Amino acid sequence: MKRNLVPIAGLSLLAAATLCAGDKRVHFLPRLQPGQTITYLIRFQSDKNVKTESNVVAPMAPDAAQIDAHGLLRLEILGVQQSSSSAAIHLRGQFLTFEPNVQPRTPEEKKSSGQSIEFTIFPDGSVNEVKGLDFLVPEQKQAWQQWVARFALAWTLPPNGMKVGEKWKSGQAEQAGAPVAGLNWARQSTYVRDEPCHASQLSPAGDVSVSSGPSDTCAVLLTSATLRQNSSSKNATPEDFKLHELRTTGTAKGANEIITYISLKSGLVVRATEEATQFMDVVVAQADGSNRVHYNVDAKSHSEVLLVTEAPLHQP
Repeated sequence: MKRNLVPIAGLSLLAAATLCAGDKRVHFLPRLQPGQTITYLIRFQSDKNVKTESNVVAPMAPDAAQIDAHGLLRLEILGVQQSSSSAAIHLRGQFLTFEPNVQPRTPEEKKSSGQSIEFTIFPDGSVNEVKGLDFLVPEQKQAWQQWVARFALAWTLPPNGMKVGEKWKSGQAEQAGAPVAGLNWARQSTYVRDEPCHASQLSPAGDVSVSSGPSDTCAVLLTSATLRQNSSSKNATPEDFKLHELRTTGTAKGANEIITYISLKSGLVVRATEEATQFMDVVVAQADGSNRVHYNVDAKSHSEVLLVTEAPLHQP
């Protein structure tokens, strides 16, 4: 199975996070070796409200739910193929623990899974050759995608590094399927400062505390992202909707704020938090205007990704 989940430019995972002597530019890229394992605690909370107005059955209606999930994701570096300036990395991930607290507003049975997921990060920054994703429950998919997005932040930054106080702008098309065409994320990242940081330590009881290991120094990056719509609100029909003879009108917007702490020693993300809001007001109808369905979606989420130095070994 091939999925282009995270298109990110400028990948070079073998390059360490280093401080160049000449212009003091920092390269935020982790050093990874085959056989290495890293563990992250992922917390994800979301509240999605959906209002639907329709005189017909609407099987495409998005689910409304409150989610409060957390889990430990262990990642093993299976292989590294290095080129002159970048690398392809093959990884396997598995949730050691996963606790989904889901309160769907429509009846739906949800089960946990201990399935592993394999994927490859290519030199162009795309995440492809994903195996096992379809066997994860929806909350695990969201948690994995949160980790991928936070871990890959450095790949969106200038390949020649950044200095404290420097800003960097980038853009990316919205990857999740939506009934509104032309959605793009406009991002601006700022290298705010350096400050002391620690990885997290997780007890067998599940309590999180600061690791007792030596302290580290992290670069603090602030990323603001805005979801912009390039299509007209009067005709926002995506191509796949056109193939099914559907027409959509409406708007979508969103805003994310991400704070990321990256170790200057290892290049690993030590801690990252994201606050996100998204809103969509759209009408989906047949091409002739019949069978109209009005969706109003208001969603908020909070996520946290923590590098864990000690983790329980029990499996789900």
